[in-house]
Amino acid sequence: MSSHLAAAPEPFVRVRAPGKVNLSLRVGPLQDDGYHPLVTIFQAVGLSEEVIAHQVPPGSGLSLSVEGLQADVVPTDGTNLAWRAAEALAQHVGLDPDVRLQVIKGVPVAGGMAGGSADAAAALVACDTLWETGLARAELARIASGLGADVAFGLVGHTAVGTGRGDVLTAAMTRGEFHWVFAVQAQGLSTPEVYRTFDETVGGTRPGLGDDTALMQALRAGDAVGLGRALHNDLEGPALALRPELERTLAVAREADALGAIVSGSGPTVAALARSRQHALAIAAAWTAADACDSVWCTTAPAPGARVVAH
Repeated sequence: MSSHLAAAPEPFVRVRAPGKVNLSLRVGPLQDDGYHPLVTIFQAVGLSEEVIAHQVPPGSGLSLSVEGLQADVVPTDGTNLAWRAAEALAQHVGLDPDVRLQVIKGVPVAGGMAGGSADAAAALVACDTLWETGLARAELARIASGLGADVAFGLVGHTAVGTGRGDVLTAAMTRGEFHWVFAVQAQGLSTPEVYRTFDETVGGTRPGLGDDTALMQALRAGDAVGLGRALHNDLEGPALALRPELERTLAVAREADALGAIVSGSGPTVAALARSRQHALAIAAAWTAADACDSVWCTTAPAPGARVVAH
């Protein structure tokens, strides 16, 4: 009698990380270092990315594949943020970046919802777990900050205030669940171009970074109506200047009685806050009927940050 031993399964770690909406984004004038000071309030949403880190033989190097939503437009080389995250972690701990990363997209691409940053946050957690480097979250957060403000937020999730370049995070108290609808455009908007437009129009004359007291109070109270009234985005004007058709997307949401509607981050995604799941579906139907976007997504918030879901 002969017996065949099955090959041991390849070790892997699967991590999920959230997309985000900026409830408020206040942008200061361009500084000498080429950055704008920001005060932003992030909220993680139920649309998420997954990254699976697969163990490979030593010396295999780094490889990356992408599947899921708009996978065909996502780079699979060193320009991908998840790739850069794996490299940054390996360099930080003195390891060779030997890993096969599999990215499964669930957040719209180039829509101001930080899908790529969620990939990077997920890759950091996945590789840290796979390589058993055992870094504290605070240390991972420092690596994340070097990759971008949205990456640092992808690690913590929930709701947080970001200052500095948006990467200095403080948790924000929230109560209850909020219902969001996102109108997504197939053609993205360039974040640098939106900031350039901001600088050319209002960037040099902004007096301070504004006040989000009412928004924070609404979050603490779980007051969706108050939150809808307090939504704010300094980049909305520049995004609308570059993509005037987004005015109609905002108008359709308001006609459908959205509690608030706003361009998310640097756009072109428009986020609408709804009273309930049923209301979210009604706003989505209004956008679809008006042909005001290319796809519509309903979800809830806040959502947790990057976490291991299979190991």
